[in-house]
Amino acid sequence: MATSNEFRRGMVLDINGKYYQISEFQHVNPGKGAAFVRSKLKDVLSGKVIEKTWRAGERVTEIRLERRPYQLLYHTDSLYTVMDPNTYEQIDLSVDLIGDAANFLTDNSQIDVLSVDERPIMVEAPNFVELTITKSDPGLKGDTATGGTKPATLETGVIVQVPLFVKEGEKIRVDTRTGQYMERVK
Repeated sequence: MATSNEFRRGMVLDINGKYYQISEFQHVNPGKGAAFVRSKLKDVLSGKVIEKTWRAGERVTEIRLERRPYQLLYHTDSLYTVMDPNTYEQIDLSVDLIGDAANFLTDNSQIDVLSVDERPIMVEAPNFVELTITKSDPGLKGDTATGGTKPATLETGVIVQVPLFVKEGEKIRVDTRTGQYMERVK
């Protein structure tokens, strides 16, 4: 058992039989009254975000997750098939379980599958991925004074904003947590 004073980002809690991941928290110590912790929790299965306030030192049930690396073999509209690189065991994961990470995954991508009692409950993509731009409008000469951006479609189908000098067919590095362009890859 942990307490609300030990909260950290990414921590997973069991609240009334549902698993919630802490996305934000703030310790508040008002001038008058008892201290408390304000938190934003994301339901691991549905993705729904709720806000909850805890008394300082309130006991919570922390869930210990087993993190295992997997390689994405292929995907269909409803299932992603991944393989454990150590045992070559293959499992199928639903699109709901993959969540927003699906926007940045290509075949042979490395992912982490987080499990509770051998049951997968969450998937984490790598923080940075390298993807090829499949469609982008050409940047206009002289438009760079303002540091402008343009939309570019990546090989996975997701659209990100890139600087005007980036061309179609180039490989770029994208931050999967924010969906933002980081740099060109040589």
